[in-house]
Amino acid sequence: MGNSPSALQQCIDAVGNGRSGFAGYPSNPLYQIQWVKPYNLDILVTPAVVVRPQTAADVSGVIKCATANNVKVQAKSGGHSYANYGVGGEDGAVAIDMVNFQQFSMDKLTWQATIGAGTRLGEVTKKLHDADGRAIAHGVCPGVGIGGHATIGGLGPMSRMWGSCLDHVIEAEVVTADGKIQRASSTENTDLFWALKGAAAGFGVITEFVVRTHPEPPTIVQYSYTFTFGSQADMAPAYAAWQDLIADPKLDRRFGSMFIMYPLGAIITGTFYGTNAEYEASGIPARLPPTANKSVAVNDWLGSIVHDAENEGLYLSDMSTPFYSKSLAFTKDNLIPSKSFSKLFQWVDQQDKGTLLWFIIFDASGGAVADTPINGTAYAHRDKILYYQSYTIGLPLSSKTKDFVTNFHNQILAAAPPNTKGTYAGYVDPALKDGQQQYWGSNLPRLQTIKSKWDPRDVFHNPQSVRPTA
Repeated sequence: MGNSPSALQQCIDAVGNGRSGFAGYPSNPLYQIQWVKPYNLDILVTPAVVVRPQTAADVSGVIKCATANNVKVQAKSGGHSYANYGVGGEDGAVAIDMVNFQQFSMDKLTWQATIGAGTRLGEVTKKLHDADGRAIAHGVCPGVGIGGHATIGGLGPMSRMWGSCLDHVIEAEVVTADGKIQRASSTENTDLFWALKGAAAGFGVITEFVVRTHPEPPTIVQYSYTFTFGSQADMAPAYAAWQDLIADPKLDRRFGSMFIMYPLGAIITGTFYGTNAEYEASGIPARLPPTANKSVAVNDWLGSIVHDAENEGLYLSDMSTPFYSKSLAFTKDNLIPSKSFSKLFQWVDQQDKGTLLWFIIFDASGGAVADTPINGTAYAHRDKILYYQSYTIGLPLSSKTKDFVTNFHNQILAAAPPNTKGTYAGYVDPALKDGQQQYWGSNLPRLQTIKSKWDPRDVFHNPQSVRPTA
């Protein structure tokens, strides 16, 4: 790794200039708990150092220290990478924790907000609400940081209506591999800006975003349909009805939905951004599979975010745990055919799952996300209308647990049309041998070219980040 770690430490300590809490090293007591804070406890990572800078100049200094010592760099915002890529994804990186970047301001002439890259989504919602009831599209897990969310994609229940979180980014301040503090937008450093909107981990450390905003919708309908089945195979008709609904190209964009399988049954849950009368008039309720166990609530914007976060907390914890996940994205043309549903769900019945804690999530996409061309940003999944994600937790995470998820994924691949591939980088899967191709698809060659220009030494690196052109 080049010079000794002590040289790296001396350099970084000089940037910190004696400030308490600026940097933590493996020699520090409780380093993993207090500094590294891994999200996935099944993937152990020990960075060379975790730094908590306070200014863009600090970030610049830290990056210069890393390059001088031939050490890789990754930024961490909320720290929710499935493979702990925010702390490097492998041992020995400089992890830059953006927790101190909480700045916020609103330009009330343009309704553009400036948001620090360490701000978590729960705080983003609150700060925008307090700025005269503004909003952007984003996910609903409050602990996720905007720094990663708005640069990987940023999908959430309002994405079909407004686009992804990164579609709201109009400018960013970013520190590049040479340590320079840059601005990137559609008029300045345009190639870098294109890459940041989908693959930023390989291109720099963003310190703040400028985003366009919307007025909060005044009324939101939130629904939950719960199903209990005698077997997983009995679920097939309900799933078929739901997939047929979300695949409708004329589906109201105000509608977001998930189908969640779990050991005892399934839940169809989601949101309609409008009044209950508009929801009924859309015809959507009549197309959802019938169940006696359903609830429909009407909330305001903040109430809807809290409701969604509570629902998501049922199956995607904000706590660090050992977990394992697989995922796949589908266009309208490569959805799983209805003739395969029964066989797919029967396979789940046939497995010895024991006491496994697992969830299989199907999440509707499309709508406004598809308004931007596939090559309009680095985020390449504009044509996808559905994501699936399997997720299992183990204490410990056994080979049996992982095998269930892996083999279900293989069943999905077998049921889908040939050559179905590609997944969202927010569901990062370190087991993928062709991760870059799966995450960025046809945009990968351009990303590699831009990487060669802005970061030819691959300073910003994790196991699946974009590499420079060979």
